[in-house]
Amino acid sequence: MNKQYKQAIESKQGFTIIEVVLVLAIAALIFLMVFIALPALQRGQRDTARKNEASTVLAAVNTYQGANRGANPTAPADIGKIINGNTTGVLDSGANIQIRASSFGSNVTLTPSTTAAVAADNTVALDEVLMYFGYKCGATSTQLVKGTSRQVAVAVVQEAGNGMVSCVHT
Repeated sequence: MNKQYKQAIESKQGFTIIEVVLVLAIAALIFLMVFIALPALQRGQRDTARKNEASTVLAAVNTYQGANRGANPTAPADIGKIINGNTTGVLDSGANIQIRASSFGSNVTLTPSTTAAVAADNTVALDEVLMYFGYKCGATSTQLVKGTSRQVAVAVVQEAGNGMVSCVHT
């Protein structure tokens, strides 16, 4: 019995150090790939949320115009009240609704800014939803084209593409 036990122990082999290191290296590589991909996925989710906010603001503007005989809202609070009851014009995500000038002499080229909010009428910053009355989205995402007085273009900045602008209009 003792001899059989010794043979059983001698015939069993454990993992070599190379096998253990190889398995750990593969596991580390998998974790590295996940952690590299995670920020891009989160950026994509935030961009989708921003696009949804632009559509929500546009729908609220249409609701406001319908309830006020085609008049455009005069303050961000008018839209905030319709969306979430907020009288400050701040959406649930923290994005600020801004009304930009509607008296441009011609078409407008939007400038995206991924930093802090900028007061220029043609600059779109992160966490802002900008409304341009009397305009519609142009051929490119940064172009606004003169439209009718009832039209409105809503623009937001995306994190992807180094500050790409997303525009929706009526």
